[in-house]
Amino acid sequence: MNRNSFLAATASLPLFILLAGCAPMHDTRQSLTQQTPSSHVDSSLPAALKNGWPDSQWWKAYHDAQLDALIDNAIQHSPDMQVAEQRIQLAEAQAKAVEAQDGPQLDFSADIERQRMSAEGLMGPFAITDPAAGTTGPWYTNGTFGLTAGWDLDLWGKNRAEVTARIGAVKAREAEQEQTRQLLASGVARLYWEWQTQAALKNVLMQIEHEQQNVVAVNRELYQHGITSSVEGVETDIDASKTQQQLNDVNGKMKVIEARLSALTNTQSAALKLRQVSLPAVESQLPSQLGYSLLARRADLQAAHWYIESSLSSIDAAKAAFYPDINLMAFLQQDALHLSDLFRHSAQQY
Repeated sequence: MNRNSFLAATASLPLFILLAGCAPMHDTRQSLTQQTPSSHVDSSLPAALKNGWPDSQWWKAYHDAQLDALIDNAIQHSPDMQVAEQRIQLAEAQAKAVEAQDGPQLDFSADIERQRMSAEGLMGPFAITDPAAGTTGPWYTNGTFGLTAGWDLDLWGKNRAEVTARIGAVKAREAEQEQTRQLLASGVARLYWEWQTQAALKNVLMQIEHEQQNVVAVNRELYQHGITSSVEGVETDIDASKTQQQLNDVNGKMKVIEARLSALTNTQSAALKLRQVSLPAVESQLPSQLGYSLLARRADLQAAHWYIESSLSSIDAAKAAFYPDINLMAFLQQDALHLSDLFRHSAQQY
């Protein structure tokens, strides 16, 4: 039996050698790629970015007072901006409320109460007048006033994390407001320049129509004198009709744009009174290279960033709440069943 096992092992030895020859080999002598030290990384911004590009009021570069007035009106009267402002105020109030709970607390309270004691209740003995017992029932006017001090040592940073979370929420709301502001400004600017484009196209079509009408008048004169046929005049009339149709389309588009601008700026269409202007000469500071770092300047991404920071701080506060903490409390009060005894030394409690 041992001899058979030895023969089987000897016979399978070439097969093992063949499989080993087919196994993939790795070059372990290859040197690791040297990483560039962080101190050698070029983190400088392009000149345009250092100069504040893109500007938050980018539309000012057009030097168009008409456009500036439209955007300012849209930002001031937009319901979205008002809602965003209310959200910021709410977030700030919540942050101040949480911040006020951090650190030592000192409260003063005072209370005066007049009540009639029930003879059948737990305080029944006080419902009767008994000079020996010191009761003058059933009516009593009792008073209390004093100071209460407390200090949560916040050993694990729970309160600090909650304050940080609220501050992150405030910054996120501010970023959302800026995003709303930029969306309004870009929407108004886009519609404004669409209107200017249609107005320029209208002027061109009106010039074409004027020339076509002159051609139609000349063709009629030539036809009346028998110089040309009526076919040429019909073709000119058809071209003039097409131009008139294009003018009607342009006028319709301009009316639609005016209605949309009125909705954004919260004004009546008749009150817009837009006038045609020439294309502006913008001195652009656009950098030669636009890297991914520009994404950090987007208001919506800033809002997402601060929401994440706020959530992480809330998680830290929730974790810290599971650890034991130390709260220091102290109070000093004056408490008396009769107001005449309220300021006596015997009425103190602490």
